[in-house]
Amino acid sequence: MAQVTADNQATAAGSDVEGEGVVVTGTRLAQPGVMSNSPITTVDAGEIRLQGATNIESVLNRLPQITPDANENVSNGSDGTAKVNLRNLGANRNLTLVNGQRLLPIQATDLNFIPSFMVKRIDVVTGGASAVYGSDAVSGVINFVLRDDLNGVLGNVQYGFSAHHNDNTTNRDRVAGAGFNRAPDTPVDGQRFDANIAMGANFADNRGNVTAYFGYRDVKPILQYNRDVSACALDPNGDRTALICGGSSNNEFGRFTPQRDGAGDFNNTKDGQKTWVPYDNSFRYNYSPLNYFQRNDTRITAGAFAKYEVTPAVEVYGSFMFMDDRTNSQVAPSALFYGYGYSVNCDNPLMSAQQAGLLCGDNAGKSVNQDTYIGYRPVAAPAQPRRDDLRHTDYRVTGGVRGEIAKGIRYDANALFSTVIYNETYQNDIDPARANRALKVSLVNGVPTCQSVIDKSDPSCVPLNVFQYGGPTAEALGYIYAPTSTEGLDKETVLSGTVTFDGGEYGAKLPWADTGIGVVVGVEHRRESLEFKADALALAKGTKENAGAFNVTEGFTEVRVPLVENRPFFEELSLTGGYRFSKYSINSKGISTYKGELAWAPTRDLRLRGGYNRAIRAPNITELYSPQYPGNVGTQDPCAGVVDNDPKTTSPTATAAQCALTGVTAAQYGRIPECPSEQCTGFFGGNPALKPEVADTYTAGVVLTPTFVRGLTLSVDYYNIKVKNYINSIPMQLTIDQCIGTGNPFFCSLFNRNPRNGVLFSGDANTAGYVLSTTQNTGSLATSGIDFTADYTFRTGIGALSTSFVGTWLRDLTTEPLPGLSSYDCKGLFGGTCGQPNPEWRHQARFTWTSPDDKGSISLNWRYIGPTKVSFNDKAQFPGSATYVINSRLPVANYFDLAATATVTKELTFRIGVNNLLDRDPPAIAQGVLASFGNGNTYPGVYDVAGRTFFVGLSAEF
Repeated sequence: MAQVTADNQATAAGSDVEGEGVVVTGTRLAQPGVMSNSPITTVDAGEIRLQGATNIESVLNRLPQITPDANENVSNGSDGTAKVNLRNLGANRNLTLVNGQRLLPIQATDLNFIPSFMVKRIDVVTGGASAVYGSDAVSGVINFVLRDDLNGVLGNVQYGFSAHHNDNTTNRDRVAGAGFNRAPDTPVDGQRFDANIAMGANFADNRGNVTAYFGYRDVKPILQYNRDVSACALDPNGDRTALICGGSSNNEFGRFTPQRDGAGDFNNTKDGQKTWVPYDNSFRYNYSPLNYFQRNDTRITAGAFAKYEVTPAVEVYGSFMFMDDRTNSQVAPSALFYGYGYSVNCDNPLMSAQQAGLLCGDNAGKSVNQDTYIGYRPVAAPAQPRRDDLRHTDYRVTGGVRGEIAKGIRYDANALFSTVIYNETYQNDIDPARANRALKVSLVNGVPTCQSVIDKSDPSCVPLNVFQYGGPTAEALGYIYAPTSTEGLDKETVLSGTVTFDGGEYGAKLPWADTGIGVVVGVEHRRESLEFKADALALAKGTKENAGAFNVTEGFTEVRVPLVENRPFFEELSLTGGYRFSKYSINSKGISTYKGELAWAPTRDLRLRGGYNRAIRAPNITELYSPQYPGNVGTQDPCAGVVDNDPKTTSPTATAAQCALTGVTAAQYGRIPECPSEQCTGFFGGNPALKPEVADTYTAGVVLTPTFVRGLTLSVDYYNIKVKNYINSIPMQLTIDQCIGTGNPFFCSLFNRNPRNGVLFSGDANTAGYVLSTTQNTGSLATSGIDFTADYTFRTGIGALSTSFVGTWLRDLTTEPLPGLSSYDCKGLFGGTCGQPNPEWRHQARFTWTSPDDKGSISLNWRYIGPTKVSFNDKAQFPGSATYVINSRLPVANYFDLAATATVTKELTFRIGVNNLLDRDPPAIAQGVLASFGNGNTYPGVYDVAGRTFFVGLSAEF
């Protein structure tokens, strides 16, 4: 039966064979009947099938405890991986496990590696678990329990597609009014094919087993043009009361801003003539249609698990897992991007006399060069959209020996080796250095010729005509298009050994307890390394190479003491403690983590539990050693714009006095160009002096399993997590808000404006114009709330009815950017520093009917996402932000999914389903309001962007 359940059902899925106890996620103790004292939400294999999920992260993203992170709906800037973010404290603060062991190096975590059809269950544990698992388990642990003991053949095949009806009148009228093409009425796209097979066999009188699997997945893309919400790039209008089709100032006609006093800001005319007119927002390019809303993806997975019991004291076991995943992100065609320092010779024969005069002034026609910003995007054939070819090839090998060396004494010695190979090729991108050479053109025998050809510094150069629409020739585009390649290698080695002691076998128990004291002691050594390389062109464009390594040696223990059992009002009273000491090669001092947990069950109907955990997260290699580099951030410079009354231009939203605090001179105010495409530049990078984060987590809850209502389980759990000295870069939007709104000198000092024109964007790594946002130990993160789960199954004369429910009330999500600085709470907010929506309430509920003979079922799933408000309008917390009328509130989102299963034969099960049954559109949000993981004018990880999707599948087990 498909369920999202509380932890009492989760424990039943553990192994409980003779001589071996149950090991639940969140502890290393193996004792019969042990239940977790940490809140656990479990997703079983049936739930995955009813969702028609081929991407395991999409299953987790439905849980209210999870905030979406990297996923298939991220295009521009994607690294091709899939991650999840537990409690919205960051994807790097939850630890991902496979069968209780680390998945991959933490900075290379990728849930695409998980073969979803092999998943037995997924345990999501809330609260720090560093005392049990080591670093990174701050907000909790996600453990994928895979089938590793198959005795037979398991097969699964599924096909699905999206069929959305574009009927949003507001969006369609907006697109048509801007002169763009509306999205097609009923696109069918995003097709998915997934096929898997696994085979296993017991041998040696069932003392051994080998299980192997193979999987293939192919996903087709969804273009933003195919959805109303994303058919054009959305901007707020001048007073932020409505949405308009906007776009990028890097337009297909060509924008020019000569870098000389009083030159002006111009654009090629739309009629293809070599004439400049003043630039305004009507020239903006709609970059959305060719962007991917859903990336294409082809994945192959394979692996095997094996175990063999030589004697009860010696069982040899191991596993091998492999993935080759290739995906493409696609965005609008490349451009000579506005902000790069281009230069044109003033006697260039490709431009008209009028253009030469406006560009060079008195130097027009002379053999001198004039610096200028250019925003020219070739879009006419043979121009191509940019494509980022992302490939991950991952290997994971484990092996070990375990057994019972004496009654109640077990050991486990094992090793884990994982490798992630990353290859990226960025295609159809314009090389600005080549473009700069192609802009310097002279006549040779009446033929326009690159000066670099004349002086033989670059004989392959082809003249580039950017002075009219459609000007670049195919040869010129072939010259300036230059693919870049990067590659990365992440490695992790874990050596671990534990000894577990069950005191009950030796009478080591308290007088009022029936179960003995349980103890586990262990040691672990872990080494991680990273190497990132780039080709010469990528380096020239600002990509930085990176390499580094660290290791940690740890000792740990965990003790469970049953205090009272099977007594009146004390069905169970137990105490559990844990301690781990870690010595990192990057720190001179060791670090301690520890935990304490208490459980009391007055009766079998009621269980109370609570715990405290001290957790840590050591900085990963990227955070430590990444070189400093510029990068784009979705925001806008409040000091950019023109001071006039023209509705087609944008005016500064901050005063001259406020902007002066950011480095704007009196001469620059009112003349600073806007950040193109609402993308300003931040300056990022690593810091080898980083110290580990420290977290304190508290949990308390109650589990009800009333015997007078068979099949009913209720649980309520409170969580409180605070992370100190958290590793982060100071968000660019926060820096802007604090400097403009409060004048705080620390934040104002982070601005580094281009001294020539005051802009906050740049074209390469050496051009000034950015906000400093390098990695450091900053302030604190904190969140708290309450999880509610309910599961109930009962049989009637017409079949079984079951309900499962999981919901989360968010009490607070607070960030203190720096120690002593005022904090802000993102509960119920979205956008800007708060990022993706953080609703106060989310839930998922499933209602299932199963036929009396258990051969068929119909299941309805209800997903609820509560309303949120835009953070910019909260002036008490973000005083420097502009006020938004449009997007001031995102409404409630309700999604309904329907699925049915039928047992065709004893071995075959057929399933069919539709997600987003009512074909609900996602909310349309303006660029500049969208923050991390925003794409296509919405948050595609939070809201359903594909529309109504269908799937049909067949499972077989022999």
